Formats: sequence, C-alpha cells, structure tokens
Amino acid sequence: MISTKNILMMMLACCLSFANIHAQLNNIIDEVIWIVGDEAILKSEVEEQRLWAQRERVPIEGDPYCVIPEQIAIQKLYLHQAELDSIEANESAVMNQVEMQMNHYIAQIGSKEKLEEYFGKNVVALREDMRTMVRNQSIIQQMQHKLVENIKSTPADVRRFYASLSSDSIPTVPTQVELQIISYHPRIHQDEIDAVKDRLREFSERINNGTTEFSTLARLYSEDTESARRGGEIGFRGKGEFVPEFANVAFNLTDTKRASRIVETEFGFHIIQLIEKRGDRINCRHILIRPKTSLEDEQSAIQKMDSVANAIRNEKMTFEQGVMYFSSDKNSAMNAGLMFNQRTGTSKFEYQELPPEVARAVYSMRVGEISEPFSMVDRNINKEVIAVVKVKSKVETHKANLIDDYQLLKNYYEEMKKEEFLTKWIEKKQKETYISIDPAWQNCDFKYPGWIKH
Repeated sequence: MISTKNILMMMLACCLSFANIHAQLNNIIDEVIWIVGDEAILKSEVEEQRLWAQRERVPIEGDPYCVIPEQIAIQKLYLHQAELDSIEANESAVMNQVEMQMNHYIAQIGSKEKLEEYFGKNVVALREDMRTMVRNQSIIQQMQHKLVENIKSTPADVRRFYASLSSDSIPTVPTQVELQIISYHPRIHQDEIDAVKDRLREFSERINNGTTEFSTLARLYSEDTESARRGGEIGFRGKGEFVPEFANVAFNLTDTKRASRIVETEFGFHIIQLIEKRGDRINCRHILIRPKTSLEDEQSAIQKMDSVANAIRNEKMTFEQGVMYFSSDKNSAMNAGLMFNQRTGTSKFEYQELPPEVARAVYSMRVGEISEPFSMVDRNINKEVIAVVKVKSKVETHKANLIDDYQLLKNYYEEMKKEEFLTKWIEKKQKETYISIDPAWQNCDFKYPGWIKH
C-alpha cells in the first residue's frame, strides 16, 4: 500500500505552495503532461512537488520527473474508484486533523503571521488547502482498506509461508519484554496547591481588569510549553478532545475578554479564555500551572514504593495487589499494571519503544524480577511519578519462529499479500483507464509499466 508518509508528501506539495516556489514557477509555461481518465496532471504540479521535496530534504527514489507524476496518477486511480464506490471522508475528523496540523505549523514557525509569510498565502487559504489534502488522504486510505479488507490468512497459510522462506529471509526479532508497572504520584501538600491557585487568581484579576493580556501571561508562565509559545492558544477542537473538567468550563465561556474560574484536571490547574466558537468546536487559550512535589515528599514516596516492592518480593502481596492498592494510574490499574504498546496494539515492547527511565531500569533484569523504585515522567499527564516495574516475560533477540512469533509472521504475510493485491489492482486499472502521457515524459522506468499503451 502507499505509505501514509508518501501520501502526505505528495498531497502536501500538491496543495501547499510556498512563496519561493511560486517565484521559480513564474518562468515555467504550464502544460498538461499526463491525462488519467478525465483528470490532467500539470507540469507545474510536478515541479511544485519536486521543489518542495528538495526544500524539505525529502528523498525521492529515482528521477523525480518520473516518480512524482506516477505517484499523482496512482492517487487519481484510487480517488476515482472511491468516487464510484461512494467513499467519503469524515469531515469532522478531517477538520480536527487540519487544526492539529495548523497548530503544529504555528508552533514550529512562531506565529500565524510568520506562517502566512512562509507559505505565501493567508491562513484561511492554507486551511482550505490542507483540508483538501487531508480529505484525499483519508479517502485513499479508506479505498485501500476496502480493497484488501477480506485478505486474511489461516495457520496453514502462515506455516507454508514460513517454510518457503530461506534462512536469510527470516526476519530477526529484537528482544521484547512485557512489563507490569506500579506508578505512584507523590503527595502534594495543600500549601503548594493553595499557592498555585493564588497565583492563577492574580493572573485572572490582571486579565479581567485589562492590565495584562492573557497571551502575555501564558507565554511567560504557562507550563504547557506547546501552547505557551502561541500565547496559550490551543486551536479549534471538539468537546471530546478535552478532558471533561476542562471541556465543561471552556464550552460554557461566552466573554472573550475574561478568564475563566480555576479548573483542576489531571494535568494541573488552569485558567481559560475563549477566543472563538465555530459550530461544535472552540478555540481557546489556557494557562497551566502544576503544583510541585517537595523533595521531602518525593523521598517519602520512594520509601513507600521500596516497601511495596519488598513486600512483593517477600510474597506478602502479589504484584497485582500492589497495583490495585497503590497505583495512581487508573488505566494500568484496570489491567493488573500491564503496560500497553500503543504503536503495536500489544503488551510487548522493544527497548527503544519504552520510556527511557523504564528501559534503563529493566534492561538487565530477568523474568519475575522487580526493579528498585525510580522517578519518571508520566507522559500522558506530564507529571512526575515514582515507579516499580516487574518483568512479566522476556524473549531475547532471535530469528522469527512459528511458536514465539506467529502473530508477527501472520502480519508480515498478510501485508505482503495485500501489497500484491494492490499491485494487481493498479495494473488492472491501468488497462481500463484512458491514459495519455506527453512523449517528452515517457522515457521513464516506471514502477508500473502499464502507463504507456502500445
């Protein structure tokens, strides 16, 4: 299948035109170089993508004047079939992704004004261009999924596939571990919480009486560093994208000049300012301050977790009971502390996939061992916790085999069959679709040779 990275690369260049690219294209006389069905591919499209890839240092494997138009043509085949099959993008999901990407760009570049200067067009036009890109990306992925959704394998298929592999072709599986974790949030004194609230009340007074802009205080003091660079601005989001405590306050705001009451969430304490409502989505600013754990309380938490670890080692309680009684992580507590790998959808981790503090703690541990307590940052809420970890299982680096790695081999086999199916589908569509290529653009070693019809 076309990778997400390639789809993004192709469509981003198609839809977003940098100011300096336009300057270079001014001297190009545009022309139609390919026709795929009813769709034309322009020389300027290809040149824009080439210049974008060159500027962003994105490698193109082969002659860009061959690779790029072929990639655009493949997109057009998928999009045409999707239209016939009435496949559409979820517009709400599209807009959420657009806003996230726009916020990312603004964070990287520094401001909306710099973003407009960089891309050579205003934010409204940029947002619409990106909307087209993301919508097409979604449609292509849905179309690919529909084409291959019935490709499944049986255990017999996987066994035959494995038997057909030469020893050099069998993939090597890095060391993988399954871990259980107890993560304990150190106690925070009420005095520290009161000090944070007093500080936020002072900020609110300065904002509400007009002496200081919310955005200024956010840049100076907010501990959400990503939004702080944008004056606290979060970007347009739906209610479901916020934790409930935050959403309930933010979506009830009406005055764009005032700060909200103080809101407590799992991330800390916030004040919020409405910027704009747009349908069922809002854009707002916030200032986040997290109460700090004292050194004394951190040491107390380490001692507590050390006692818990020793109790488990001495079989006075099970690790699962330790999770139930002491873990502050409500998600892992529901799963006996078993860590979940969101990338693979399993509980198995390679060392580089683990949080670095966890990887260091368990690297030399054996199955069944329990670590000493260590400090780490819970990246879901960006808070420091004290943790102990147990190695539930460990499989050392090895050549894949049917006993330990059946699922990996099954996925590998199914992905190969899907690639083969999509290749045949493209070759079939080439035969069924009217395709015309300017002779000057035909001298190519295409990945799919059926573009040129004799």
